[in-house]
Amino acid sequence: MPRIAFTPQLRRLLGELPDFDASALVLREALAQAFAAQPRLRSYVLDDQGHVRANVAIFVDGRRLQDRVTLSDALRPDSVVHVLQALSGG
Repeated sequence: MPRIAFTPQLRRLLGELPDFDASALVLREALAQAFAAQPRLRSYVLDDQGHVRANVAIFVDGRRLQDRVTLSDALRPDSVVHVLQALSGG
């Protein structure tokens, strides 16, 4: 099962947020499963059009997400997806 790992920043914002094991093999569907389990997470990751927010980076098996609009990147059963929020400030 693909695993979705969230950064400590998202964990702090949403309280208890464990890594999520998805049964889907397309990123869009895997994220939808995670959002169903933790509904508040969606608004931190996706904008109103369902696209990845500008301040969010997603890596699939160590490679930056290819499709930020339709989230059609394929996953393998052993894939690891990292969802990161960009930090700002200086």
